[in-house]
Amino acid sequence: MTDSKYFTTTKKGEIFELKAELNSDKKEKKKEAVKKVIASMTVGKDVSALFPDVVNCMQTDNLELKKLVYLYLMNYAKSQPDMAIMAVNTFVKDCEDPNPLIRALAVRTMGCIRVDKITEYLCEPLRKCLKDEDPYVRKTAAVCVAKLHDINAQLVEDQGFLDTLKDLISDSNPMVVANAVAALSEIAESHPSSNLLDLNPQSINKLLTALNECTEWGQIFILDCLANYTPKDDREAQSICERVTPRLSHANSAVVLSAVKVLMKFMEMLSKDLDYYGTLLKKLAPPLVTLLSAEPELQYVALRNINLIVQKRPEILKHEMKVFFVKYNDPIYVKLEKLDIMIRLASQANIAQVLAELKEYATEVDVDFVRKAVRAIGRCAIKVEQSAERCVSTLLDLIQTKVNYVVQEAIVVIKDIFRKYPNKYESVIATLCENLDSLDEPEARAAMIWIVGEYAERIDNADELLESFLEGFHDESTQVQLQLLTGIVKLFLKKPTETQELVQQVLSLATQDSDNPDLRDRGYIYWRLLSTDPVAAKEVVLAEKPLISEETDLIEPTLLDELICYIGTLASVYHKPPSAFVEGGRGVVHKSLPPRTASSESAESPETAPAGAPPGEQPDVIPAQGDLLGDLLNLDLGPPVSGPPLTTSSVQMGAVDLLGGGLDSLIGGTNFVAPPTAAVPASLGAPIGSGLSDLFDLTSGVGTLSGSYVAPKAVWLPAMKAKGLEISGTFTRQVGSISMDLQLTNKALQVMTDFAIQFNRNSFGLAPAAPLQVHAPLSPNQTVEISLPLSTVGSVMKMEPLNNLQVAVKNNIDVFYFSTLYPLHILFVEDGKMDRQMFLATWKDIPNENEAQFQIRDCPLNAEAASSKLQSSNIFTVAKRNVEGQDMLYQSLKLTNGIWVLAELRIQPGNPSCTLSLKCRAPEVSQHVYQAYETILKN
Repeated sequence: MTDSKYFTTTKKGEIFELKAELNSDKKEKKKEAVKKVIASMTVGKDVSALFPDVVNCMQTDNLELKKLVYLYLMNYAKSQPDMAIMAVNTFVKDCEDPNPLIRALAVRTMGCIRVDKITEYLCEPLRKCLKDEDPYVRKTAAVCVAKLHDINAQLVEDQGFLDTLKDLISDSNPMVVANAVAALSEIAESHPSSNLLDLNPQSINKLLTALNECTEWGQIFILDCLANYTPKDDREAQSICERVTPRLSHANSAVVLSAVKVLMKFMEMLSKDLDYYGTLLKKLAPPLVTLLSAEPELQYVALRNINLIVQKRPEILKHEMKVFFVKYNDPIYVKLEKLDIMIRLASQANIAQVLAELKEYATEVDVDFVRKAVRAIGRCAIKVEQSAERCVSTLLDLIQTKVNYVVQEAIVVIKDIFRKYPNKYESVIATLCENLDSLDEPEARAAMIWIVGEYAERIDNADELLESFLEGFHDESTQVQLQLLTGIVKLFLKKPTETQELVQQVLSLATQDSDNPDLRDRGYIYWRLLSTDPVAAKEVVLAEKPLISEETDLIEPTLLDELICYIGTLASVYHKPPSAFVEGGRGVVHKSLPPRTASSESAESPETAPAGAPPGEQPDVIPAQGDLLGDLLNLDLGPPVSGPPLTTSSVQMGAVDLLGGGLDSLIGGTNFVAPPTAAVPASLGAPIGSGLSDLFDLTSGVGTLSGSYVAPKAVWLPAMKAKGLEISGTFTRQVGSISMDLQLTNKALQVMTDFAIQFNRNSFGLAPAAPLQVHAPLSPNQTVEISLPLSTVGSVMKMEPLNNLQVAVKNNIDVFYFSTLYPLHILFVEDGKMDRQMFLATWKDIPNENEAQFQIRDCPLNAEAASSKLQSSNIFTVAKRNVEGQDMLYQSLKLTNGIWVLAELRIQPGNPSCTLSLKCRAPEVSQHVYQAYETILKN
């Protein structure tokens, strides 16, 4: 007897049995067999071998069996594309079945079979179903088009399915409309350039009609689609808002948030003076409050969205503070989010209530929450000045509790309060010093050291306190070490005789014994400052500190506007734009709020456009120097920007890589390729098509061909500082184009090649509009003259002085940096002539404290000569009067960033001095405009 019997079996195995059952004549047995196959498939067994047998079961009238077969088909069609073609005939047949459920089922399955070979066979059945008399079939077919487009976009376009989808927006059945909108939105999202959802007032009307009768998810699709529409005026915006408002009372929170998104977006277009605007604000509060009674996960999403809404329009929820008070059983993530919103809503009216609540939170058991509550008290002090006194006493009470982590957080926030209100609360320093020994967290230790260093003159034993920190210098975190180094240097500058040993000890610890480059560099800078020029050291280290602003964690305005357009989506929970977390080839479209209408500007709005500016075109606000790294190392030396202007705000978004590989290309030398010449528009300086013809008499404002005054070239970069490269230059403005006229001289012994230029961010966004073209290598002792066209669409950052321009020039030898001051008159645009009435209204409108007076001496010109000289530099005379023998010229000019400056020039015939009065909404510009006047009139 051999052992072969163990390897043979009479049992044919599970697959064989299922095969037999599938081919059985009995319907019940067939159905059971298909159920077994689906069960095996669901638990992960491979039953693809049964494909032909299962497909044979499709020829049945039993709906349940059909559904199961279709399910199997969707799963295995991808791995068995050749077999799947067998099923095509059945699809085509099922699409003509008298039962609409079967027709819809066939279409749905067709869309889910992602096999390229089959798609063309499915076009005919799909076309029929899109025009089916039953709405259930049409709505299913609409979604199928989007799925088919994902597999083969070209096929869908060639077959004309997109036009059929657009027609379905006018369908009589609301569910068909909703699905058509969803399908078109989905397709448009993957192809941002295609203008599929071509919305107009008629189609919007159809969508709003369908909105009332759709299922909840259909309503969301329609609302999201409405949010992408920009109404033509405030009346249309109001009528859409009126029809969307009832959705706020929907039970589904997703519908509520989508409706809020539409209303928040269209409110931008409504004037704040309208009664309806106030009504809308009142209607928005209750639904948002209702969202907070849902389960914690939904509450969290709602709170993240409310956080954005409160930053954009705090007035909506200003009376609803109580709903954000924390409940004992809230999860920690909800508690922290509520705290954040409480601080944003804190105002003089409710501060007492908020402080009492926060003090209560500070005695909770959850450490993270307590810390955040203590921080919140500090933030309230900084935000609501009237409450600072109460906040400080509350913090002192908390310090008396001696709970370690409470004390540490309190010290961190008191440091910020000192920064906000100098010389007001320093009496509490003694209490803080008592708790020195209990501090063990880096942030608290660093804050305490900052306080001791900053107020060393008020603390008798400051040197002993700082010395006690110095004993374990190497065990401290970097934050503490850096703060300690600065603190001791401050102390030395205030009490030099007593602390000489201490400062030498800390400098040698920082420079000789430390591995941290930041610490070493800071140590060396202090060492050199103190050894070469103690007076300069004092000016640098003990300089006046700018006051800290109340809301340090507000989202940057342009990003906030974009996030408002994404309310109710993941972006609103992350507080990041989709481009920051969506990967893959799908183009993410940047959304923004519609421009405000002229009437919607009100006295409340701090960014009111100047009276001369056209509606919706606000002047660029120059960000403070501290907001952005004004460091030339951050220059991105890629090709210059040509084409549509960049918005300045895009620079401040976290996702932008500031280095952007720029320096490598600059220093690399050999592999730096000069970018292709960008076409420079004829009038780079002037905003194109600003639509001001109705306000301004543009005929006389056309730039004269003579061009504005050009200063003689000056040496900007001496050869000694640039390894033999000498750069001289000046700036010109001719017929709307700004240029930098450069003269490059090679005073070295070697040939210079590979020139490139880049500007740092500056006050008016000046940037090269083309590469620096030096066509031939620059030989020793050779000079070349180049005119570099400039644009004003670069990144903006307020410089000191305002007209400072930092430049980096690179050649094959090295990278060289220099800075120069450009005359402001190169930024005066050609359409800067204001209408008389407008001039008068604007002059009255600008506050008197913004007026500045200057004397221009040694200028023996009469009024006519002065006026024509100034006009050639785009300073336009609006009106002229003679008062008591004095000639008065009323003049206007406009800068490239939309800022208007109004002037009154008084000339006394026979007197060589004249008086200039300037009025402007940005008074920091006045001094530089005066210098421009002086330069133009005297040359």
